[in-house]
Amino acid sequence: MAKVFDRILAALRLLVPPRFRSDIPVVPVVRLSGVIGVSTPLRPGMTLASVAKTLDRAFAIPRARAVALLINSPGGSPTQSHLIFRRIRHLAEEKKLTVLAFIEDAGASGGYMLACAGDEIICDDFSVVGSIGVVGGSFGFPELMKKLGIERRVYTAGDRKVMLDPFLEEKPEDVKRIKAIQADMHEHFIALVKKRRGARLRGTEKTLFSGEFWTASRAIELGLADGRGDLRTSLRERYGDKVRMPLIAGERSFLARRLSLASLFGGAGRAGFADEIISALDERALWSRYGL
Repeated sequence: MAKVFDRILAALRLLVPPRFRSDIPVVPVVRLSGVIGVSTPLRPGMTLASVAKTLDRAFAIPRARAVALLINSPGGSPTQSHLIFRRIRHLAEEKKLTVLAFIEDAGASGGYMLACAGDEIICDDFSVVGSIGVVGGSFGFPELMKKLGIERRVYTAGDRKVMLDPFLEEKPEDVKRIKAIQADMHEHFIALVKKRRGARLRGTEKTLFSGEFWTASRAIELGLADGRGDLRTSLRERYGDKVRMPLIAGERSFLARRLSLASLFGGAGRAGFADEIISALDERALWSRYGL
């Protein structure tokens, strides 16, 4: 009689939609893609504000076995990178869920910081991994200003308010100050990687934290990644062929939708168009740093 009852239950279970079946493992997927930080309204970068709701939804999926992060980022804002990292770790600890980070084209600089939110880091053979460092740059135009006969007039309250102004002569003390700030950020980045990767790290600190980046094989040798693979294959190997991998998509704000619609009909204006060009060039420069 018990066997008959079990067969009936098994037959009834097949009629239940997969998303409601407790016997089918679920691993929600969150895509973290693009340059990190704010650019323009029409080309927003990845920020905590833009991904927070998506992360909350992913970690709230009933009966989830883990959460997968699909990362493809050349980096960007260190602050936004860290805020997103912290939110992922807080949710993982709160929900007691494993986090698996999958790197696509790049998990570099701030993108690698996001990958460190994973308990494991898996990448493709051709993925760019690492770049654990801090970079900043600008241009200087004082000589051009002199040739054109243009006078720079700046009025400040505070001696350092125009530090590293590209239209003024560069001062050694200003360069020293910005390098000290970068060194402080770099130390925090190093500490984060050491805490998350721990004994898995292999190689000298000079190599690991030089700002250099590598493809999968070398990254795995150095302990910056754990293995090769793609999301679908890896999750099916871990949780079975029936594993569900719902992509938890973000929602665009009403303002972003309106601005995008306006841009289609020329509503962005000349200033908006110029901002878009500059933003696109900045984004292109970040990707090209890794040959992508």
